[in-house]
Amino acid sequence: MMLTRRALVAGGLAAPAILSLGSRARAATTTLKLSHQFPGGTIDEGDFRDRLSRKFAALLAERSKGAIEVQVYPGSSLMKTNAQFGAMRKGALDLSLYPSPYAGGEVAEMNIGLMPALVSSYEQAIAWKKAPVGRKITEILDSKGILLVSWVWQSGGVASRERPLYTPADAKGLKVRGGSREMDLMMKQAGAATLSIPSSESYAAMQTGACDAVITSSTSLISFRLEELSKALTSGRERSYWFMLEPLMMSKIAFERLPKDQQELVMAIGEELEPFGQAGAKADDTKVEEIFGKAGAKVQNLDEKTLGQWRDIARETAWKDFAGKSANCAELLKLAEQVS
Repeated sequence: MMLTRRALVAGGLAAPAILSLGSRARAATTTLKLSHQFPGGTIDEGDFRDRLSRKFAALLAERSKGAIEVQVYPGSSLMKTNAQFGAMRKGALDLSLYPSPYAGGEVAEMNIGLMPALVSSYEQAIAWKKAPVGRKITEILDSKGILLVSWVWQSGGVASRERPLYTPADAKGLKVRGGSREMDLMMKQAGAATLSIPSSESYAAMQTGACDAVITSSTSLISFRLEELSKALTSGRERSYWFMLEPLMMSKIAFERLPKDQQELVMAIGEELEPFGQAGAKADDTKVEEIFGKAGAKVQNLDEKTLGQWRDIARETAWKDFAGKSANCAELLKLAEQVS
C-alpha cells in the first residue's frame, strides 16, 4: 500500500511539471488574428483577398517553423468591418486586409486611397509604394500604430439595378454607394444621392431599393453576387475613376511584440504576396464582365473622354476638399499627382 501511495505522490508531483512543459511549448507559438470583411473560401478557391490572407498565414507558419500561427476570420466573423482599423490601433486585432478609405474617419489622410480619378491604372497605383507619396502614407500610418504589410490595389466598376451609370449626366437622381467620402462628393456634384455602407452590405441595399448603383471593386462585385440584381455594369477593366488601396495592415503593437527575425519574416512575406494580389485584382476585372454579361447585364468600359469628365468634377470637389483638411492631406495629394 505504501508503494502505491508513493507512486501516487510521485505521479502527483510529476503532473505539474508535464503541464508546465506543455504550457511552455504552447507559449512558443504566437497566435495572430487576421480579420476581413470578404467571403471565406480556401487557399486555392474564392475571393483572392481571402486567399491572399490564407497564403500569408500558411507561409508564415511554414517559414517560422510553427512559431507563428495566423487565424483568418473572413466575412467580418470576428468583428464588424468598420471596427477593425481602430481595433488594430489599440492592439485588440493583429491584422486586417482593409480598405484604406474605411479608416478615413480616424485618419483622414487614408481617404487618399480612394480619391476619384486620381489613379487610373494599375501601373500608376503600384508605383505609389516606392514613390514619395507611398513613403508619406507609411509614415502617417506608422504614427497611428499601423504598419502596411502588403500593398494591394483594385480597380472598380459600377453595378446598376436599372439604367447604367456611365457619364456624370447619368448620376442625376440615382442613389449611389461610392465607397468613400471623396467618391460621394464627386457623385453628389453629378446629381446623385449617396449612402455610406461597407461593400459587404451592398447586396441588401440594392435588393431593398435603398441603393440604385454600387461602385466597388471588381472582386466585390463578383463576391457579393451583384449580377443577380443588376441590369448594367460599367467595368473598370480598361480604365476607371475608382482605384482603391486595400492593403494587408498590421497592428504596430502586435508587430513589436515579435522578435526581429519574425518581424522581418512578416514584412518579407507581405511583399512577396503583392504580385499575387495584383494578378487577382486584374483577373477579376475581366471575370466580372463575363459574369455580368452572362447574367444579361449591359457591359461597358469607360472611354478616355468620359473618364476626363469625371476627373474634372473630382478635381473641383473631392480633391479640393481633401487638400483643405490638413497640411498632410495637401502634401499627399500633391505627391500623388506627381506619380503618372
